[in-house]
Amino acid sequence: MARTAGKGGKRTPGERAGLSRAQVLDAALDLVDREGLRGLSMRRLGGALGVEAMTLYHYVPNKEALLDGLVERVFAEALPPSAEGAPWQEQLRGYAAELREALLRHPGVLPLAVTRPMVTPAGLDAVERGLGALTAAGFPLGRALDALNALSLFVVGHTAGEAGIGQDADPEGHTPGSPGWLSRLDAARYPLLAQAARTGAGVDDTDRFRFAVEALISGFGAAARP
Repeated sequence: MARTAGKGGKRTPGERAGLSRAQVLDAALDLVDREGLRGLSMRRLGGALGVEAMTLYHYVPNKEALLDGLVERVFAEALPPSAEGAPWQEQLRGYAAELREALLRHPGVLPLAVTRPMVTPAGLDAVERGLGALTAAGFPLGRALDALNALSLFVVGHTAGEAGIGQDADPEGHTPGSPGWLSRLDAARYPLLAQAARTGAGVDDTDRFRFAVEALISGFGAAARP
């Protein structure tokens, strides 16, 4: 059946523009990547898409919905696609790695990921798939939700630390806790930290991330057993 246009056979502004919700969210994500959240407004987003700001409301009812859509866009791509196939451990590893990579590509979304829960239908669909993978593996529903929340919060927090969100660099560009920052500590007072800075032990973000994810997954399996 052909799609019916707006009332009286006329197309709405959104239909005339030939846009989709996905295109609107992608353009918003690109704007945040370039200019941060402060650079995102409906007027500027409309300008980037070549339409009036009012046209965007055909796809997102307000800016709050737009922000929720940005969180959905990042998270939904990382959550497991189904409850079948790979073992749950492998699915969680893949989810954690893909979410970290997505957030590092789009650090402007990190403040939203910290403060905004997943509330859009597409986002909730992705969460449902993740829960399905865990409950199919024998996790009680409550423990499955606990595990998915704990892993997600860890990834967001770890990635925010990597990206330096909320941290001010010193005059040499080192953020607190970074190898360069550690190397300036008093070696007599902090011999082990100085050694870590010198040898690189425990200061690689990727190695630290993988170690923690493996520890979490191992703990989830043990804690979920009856």
